Amino acid sequence: MSDEEANIPGLRPARDDDAEGLYALIGACFAEYAHEGVVMDRAGIDADLEAWATYLAKGGGQGFVIAAADGTLLASIGYGLAGGVGEVKRLYMRAEMRGQGLADRLLAMVEAMVKGAGGTRMMLWSDSRFTRAHAFYRRHGYVQGTDTRQLHDPSNTTEYYFEKAL
Repeated sequence: MSDEEANIPGLRPARDDDAEGLYALIGACFAEYAHEGVVMDRAGIDADLEAWATYLAKGGGQGFVIAAADGTLLASIGYGLAGGVGEVKRLYMRAEMRGQGLADRLLAMVEAMVKGAGGTRMMLWSDSRFTRAHAFYRRHGYVQGTDTRQLHDPSNTTEYYFEKAL
């Protein structure tokens, strides 16, 4: 890990056995949007969490988590990399961890890793209801494109496309 990564307490590479912790972390974030119908879909679009490290490695990337001393996962981020394009995957922070600059540092870390591996662009998809996340990505230079996609999942998700040159 780089010096910046080492300075994030509890940061470590994601492992396949993090599944339940990831479900708990992301489920808590989704619960903030339960009134809008956002739910976990363990058998569907969220099934990648069962072996998230392997899933990301197959896509040319890696995942990271911030774990508390008791093992509780406090944050996650991952990326995939193909054809010089990095894709931000599952940047989530428990509510009590927000506002400390950790998400900024995690995103910068992943962008640097993609750039170091020859990536020239980053992209991501974000649920249309996650407006706070959209503002976060815009602050970091991501531009919302015109593309959207429907996931046909239990949450009835529409996602917006964002991208950034590295």
